Amino acid sequence: MKLSTPRYAAPLAVLLLAPGAQAFDVEQPFGPNPTLPEPQRGLLPDMTVPEPAEWGDELPSVPEGYSISAIGTDLMVPRQTLVLPNGDILVAEGSGGNAPALKPKDVIAGLIKDQGTTSVQGGDRLTLLFDDDGDGNYEQTIFAEDLNAPYGLALIDDGLYVANQDALVRFDYEEGQREASGPPEVIAQLPAEINHHWTKAMAASNDGQYVYVGIGSNSNITERGMEAEIDRAMVWEIDVETGAHRPYATGLRNPSALAVNPETDVLWAVVNERDELGPDLVPDYLTSVQEGGFYGWPYSYWGQHVDPRVRPQDPDKVASAIAPDYSLGSHVAPLGIAFSTPEVGDDYANGIFVGEHGSWNRTDPVGYKVVYIALENGEPVGDPVDFAAGFLTDDGRTRGRPVGVTVAPDGAVIIADDLTNVVWRVTQDE
Repeated sequence: MKLSTPRYAAPLAVLLLAPGAQAFDVEQPFGPNPTLPEPQRGLLPDMTVPEPAEWGDELPSVPEGYSISAIGTDLMVPRQTLVLPNGDILVAEGSGGNAPALKPKDVIAGLIKDQGTTSVQGGDRLTLLFDDDGDGNYEQTIFAEDLNAPYGLALIDDGLYVANQDALVRFDYEEGQREASGPPEVIAQLPAEINHHWTKAMAASNDGQYVYVGIGSNSNITERGMEAEIDRAMVWEIDVETGAHRPYATGLRNPSALAVNPETDVLWAVVNERDELGPDLVPDYLTSVQEGGFYGWPYSYWGQHVDPRVRPQDPDKVASAIAPDYSLGSHVAPLGIAFSTPEVGDDYANGIFVGEHGSWNRTDPVGYKVVYIALENGEPVGDPVDFAAGFLTDDGRTRGRPVGVTVAPDGAVIIADDLTNVVWRVTQDE
């Protein structure tokens, strides 16, 4: 199967393009105690998005003993996936946001970011992938349309929950169903004004009583004013029966993917941190999410490291800020998280997979892959290990950009790629 990525005329990206080596300039970019350099600020931040390239006859690289295949193609900006009880895979497709540029640099940054974005229009729909005969060749059909930038997905009993960019909605669902039986029911409205960070990540509690929804900030660092940040940069806990909600944790700039540890019931998130403090600040991170916890945004980062750009300062809030559990490195843009299972294979049996969409705010691109982070006693340890890579070429171009990651009951790792508009499936060789 030949897979192609749309090519673009990219003069800005070409001018700024640097070799694609995944290099950090700090001593320790990963783990619970990353090296944090001094902030760097200038008229324009470092900006590079690799020019898209075609896959041709190549595929992403995976560990020895594993194979990868494209099981969903020609999609309309796939973001997150959900494996249903019968093995069908639901794909949320869409693009959202409506944030106007604030400064000339935002216009420039927007043009550069667009070089690494698909030209395909977001589908605002759910697509179902299914393999009835189990031969690994999936068919696809539209499950539901006319949604509003769907992103987070969760199944609780006979309810299929979808986090649109403006509302949490629910479809009735019966196992094996391949088309929605009607329009969804609105469970709760979600903050949607401006929507600088529009994605609404979601995970269900293990008891099925709540869903947790990640709501990103409306700016990099409060440039639109604090009024625009009401109910933003936080995780909501929503009662699925009543729609009642409350802030579960705050100060998370953009909690872009959520997952609940099936063994401990602890909520985890990956968070996209702030930009424009240099190529090695601020680390994006993986963290457990404490109920009532405050994680620093906008006043500080990585615990009590004060961001000097924020006015007015709030020393009391800074003093209460929780340092994250694990640095993923700065600007890797994590958009996917999934807990592993023993079925994935011995070397990947107890850990977390993270989909890294890839950087824009540094000269040397980083991210653009799926990594695995081992757990010991429930805590992430060691450096990230590449699990699906090759999206970034040796000459600094990109053939794909991973988003959501899901682990199926059979151990297959499902990866949404919103540049190639493909869903990938990684399995152990027999």
